[in-house]
Amino acid sequence: MLAYLWVGLGGALGSMARHGSNALYMRLVGPNAMWASTVIINILGSLVIGLASSLMGSEGRFSSSLTAQQFVMVGICGGYTTFSAFSLQTLTLMQGSQWIEAGANVVLSVVLCLIAVWVGHSAGVALSGT
Repeated sequence: MLAYLWVGLGGALGSMARHGSNALYMRLVGPNAMWASTVIINILGSLVIGLASSLMGSEGRFSSSLTAQQFVMVGICGGYTTFSAFSLQTLTLMQGSQWIEAGANVVLSVVLCLIAVWVGHSAGVALSGT
């Protein structure tokens, strides 16, 4: 039961960070490119989860308990990155016949997040010295 509380706390923190990131993006760029905010958040979340997975694992520099790993990766990262928002925003763009933006949202989210998780994981492995 304690693990659920840690994941819930991490999720709350991740969700608040996401909300703050969205608010900052809207102040800096404006509401017309909301889909780009989701792309940026998903990239950053993928980078963090890749880094955490390699650093916090049993062979990582900061070997951590399963609960600590769940707090960061399931809670914080799960609360911060939401592909449900990605899916809804892509659908909204498609429904508005914004095909280029919808395609960019899909391609950038998938490709850049895969690259980010690889970079994060590689950085974590390098920092761990393994």
